[in-house]
Amino acid sequence: MSDGQYPRRRIRSFVLRAGRMTDAQQRGFDNGWSRWGVDYDGQALDLDRVFPPPGERVLEIGFGMGQSLLAMASAHPEKRYLGVEVHRPGVGSVLAGIEAQGLQNLRVMCHDAVEVLENSITEGALARIQIFFPDPWHKKRHHKRRLIQPAFTQLLASRLQAGGVLHLATDWEPYAQHMLEVLDACPALENCAGSGNWSPRPDERPQTKFELRGKRLGHGVWDLLYRRIA
Repeated sequence: MSDGQYPRRRIRSFVLRAGRMTDAQQRGFDNGWSRWGVDYDGQALDLDRVFPPPGERVLEIGFGMGQSLLAMASAHPEKRYLGVEVHRPGVGSVLAGIEAQGLQNLRVMCHDAVEVLENSITEGALARIQIFFPDPWHKKRHHKRRLIQPAFTQLLASRLQAGGVLHLATDWEPYAQHMLEVLDACPALENCAGSGNWSPRPDERPQTKFELRGKRLGHGVWDLLYRRIA
């Protein structure tokens, strides 16, 4: 058990899918992993070696196909982005994007984000953590699989530096309400918009095609920003 929170045989918030990688994703993985991939070995990462300083460190959990992560890394070359995703097609897609765009400030890991946070990221190492559109696990019997739970929230907060920001976004209102309640109850975090309130979408979070389509159909999106209390 790490950090006194997670047993080794815990409920996971994801299901590994054996989806086939496209030729482009496979090429991206094969050509890019040795340069921009970070292997998980259960040991603390030396982030100064992964990303030579200076530059604030941003961790994105569950980046999917990575379009918004690539856009942010391109728009903010002064920042250092580490993306964590369990699904290889998405990792391959981002690796291909890094090469195509010539990015120097983005690295990726292909592993369970909880284990990465527990074992690879040290306390206070990050300026920002972002989790955009995690699986809401709609059915009530699956709510225990939701990523945002009290113990995980405490783990997230511990990896932020004082004043660091946790940024979540979801398009599923019941999950947004669940997130709000869990995060407002975390003593290490303060709601940037005030307790019980949502935050407007920051300009630095790109809107995905999926999000824009949802808005055209009248679907809402809820952003939550929390600051690590010193």
